[in-house]
Amino acid sequence: MKQLIVRTRAFLLAALIVGCSLAALAQPQVRKVEPPNWWVGMAHDPMLLLTGEQLEKAEVSTRYPGVTVKRSQSSGDGHYLFIWLRIAKDAVPGKAELKLRTAAGSSKVVLPLEKRTRIAETGNGIHTDDILYLLMPDRFADGDMTNDPPPNMTGGFGREIPIAYHGGDLKGVTQHLDYLKELGVTAIWLTPWWKNDDNAGDYHGYHVTDFYAVDEHFGDMRDLREMVSAAHKMGIKVVSDYVANHTGPHNLWAKLPPTPTWLHGTVEHHLAPKYDFWPLVDVHATERDRRPVLEGWFANKLPDLNPDDPLLGEYLADNAIWWMESAHFDGYRLDTVPYSSREFWGKWHRTLRQCYPKVTTVGEVRDEDVLITSYYEGGRKMQGVDSGLTTVFDFPLEAAIRGVLLRSDSATRLARILQHDYLYQNPNGLYTLFGNHDDRRFMGETGADVAKLKAAFSLLFTLRGIPGIYYGDEIAMSGGDDPDNRHDFPGGFPGDKHSAFAASGRTPEEQDVFAHLQRLTRLHKQHPALEDGNLVLLDVSEHCLAFLRSKGNDRLLIVLNASSSEQKIELMRADTPLVKLAAVQPVFEAAPARLDADKLSVTAAPVSVSIYALK
Repeated sequence: MKQLIVRTRAFLLAALIVGCSLAALAQPQVRKVEPPNWWVGMAHDPMLLLTGEQLEKAEVSTRYPGVTVKRSQSSGDGHYLFIWLRIAKDAVPGKAELKLRTAAGSSKVVLPLEKRTRIAETGNGIHTDDILYLLMPDRFADGDMTNDPPPNMTGGFGREIPIAYHGGDLKGVTQHLDYLKELGVTAIWLTPWWKNDDNAGDYHGYHVTDFYAVDEHFGDMRDLREMVSAAHKMGIKVVSDYVANHTGPHNLWAKLPPTPTWLHGTVEHHLAPKYDFWPLVDVHATERDRRPVLEGWFANKLPDLNPDDPLLGEYLADNAIWWMESAHFDGYRLDTVPYSSREFWGKWHRTLRQCYPKVTTVGEVRDEDVLITSYYEGGRKMQGVDSGLTTVFDFPLEAAIRGVLLRSDSATRLARILQHDYLYQNPNGLYTLFGNHDDRRFMGETGADVAKLKAAFSLLFTLRGIPGIYYGDEIAMSGGDDPDNRHDFPGGFPGDKHSAFAASGRTPEEQDVFAHLQRLTRLHKQHPALEDGNLVLLDVSEHCLAFLRSKGNDRLLIVLNASSSEQKIELMRADTPLVKLAAVQPVFEAAPARLDADKLSVTAAPVSVSIYALK
């Protein structure tokens, strides 16, 4: 009898345990809350995305003072729950508890509400007096050996592997801000540090799997904040890369999207990409031509996000606000802008600027045609929509600089680009460049040499626009197509044979180019005319281009000689800004000029840019 009682009690206990386990499984389960926190006093209220199980038809409530649940919406499969909150202006910081209730049970999640900090230094933007420096954290400097590689890494690691992680990180950037300050940089743009797939080829950061996490290869949120704070203390702004077009192949969304229209297509069935922006600009194009551009999976493998899905559009806008408030950036560089609709970008910008009205966004519109790049600049409606973009990359100018200096194109190609500046709202605000992480290095091109590289820098810093430097170009780094254009910066990694971070460690060639660029950054800061002054074309020929930059009494004459021989250039004074010229003073790599009653004569050395101050 006693044995029967014992066995009965054991059976009942086991049944109770199983029953409790099944009940727990039936209750709403939350594995992730995005955004993971918010702030009181923000001009925008967040939409939360909860990821888990058994979330279908969940009712959401809260008793936290000042917080109201406006509405909620679950996915049909119960893996996702969207919650819209209203946070009163007088709400106090704390932990807002949200209760989720379904027919099967209930559970709770906590959303920390924080006090805003460092408001004055957040979202202030990039301006025409800035000089931007692009670097890839993985290839710049390794400041933390404990993540070489991080624990539990499954992808490739090793500097001998071109497409693997090499160990650079956010601490490495922080440790070398003094180098950038010495060079004259006033703003840095880093390729993405968001959590990626952890495959070897994800070192560049563009295969995002978690939009709310710092990738462990680069450090953590504390490292990011310390880097931005240290940069700001040195007078250096920080621009965050932002990817809205696609996500990584191993993101959960690829197989389990939060809504049926979260992605364009599926892993098994999607459009191949089309890299032609003309159908997006052409009012006569068909949807058949536009869809592969907007909906094609980049490289035919990266899940294409559909930000025209209203919920995804809100998610991305809230995400941009969260990063700005969390890390105190000055602006965003927007990746592959044309592959997402103008309607999305317009809404995204309007939401972002509710909180940061002065924030700068620089759009990557990778095309050599001014008609296309100017189409995406914000500040006006094109086909009824304002993109909201502050400015765009001047890829047409990049192609022209390379063409003239590296392929003997006529200097009239540069003039033609400048002659189309009427298409832009603000030509002086364009981000100008002659290379970045997607191009062959300037010094990796056929026919390149140090003289041409220095001339390219001189043009970049005297033409209109905000000049941008690709890390390593300032020391004449070479490299071919990706990934050969992404070598490690010398001196940033253990075991490097020499360090280019200090003059004593640079080779004579590296120091020559560095010193040339350093003089240009100083010149740029000394002359308002080079920041946002007017530009007048004075003369153009097969090999030469002469132009004037002026603002008030600050006037500079710039003369390019792209030929391999010395050139004598005569600039007629009548009917030009030179008519009342009284004196000409060489200020940068210029021979003395001769001023006559009817003309100004300049002798330009081979492959050079001469700069004169005019009085």
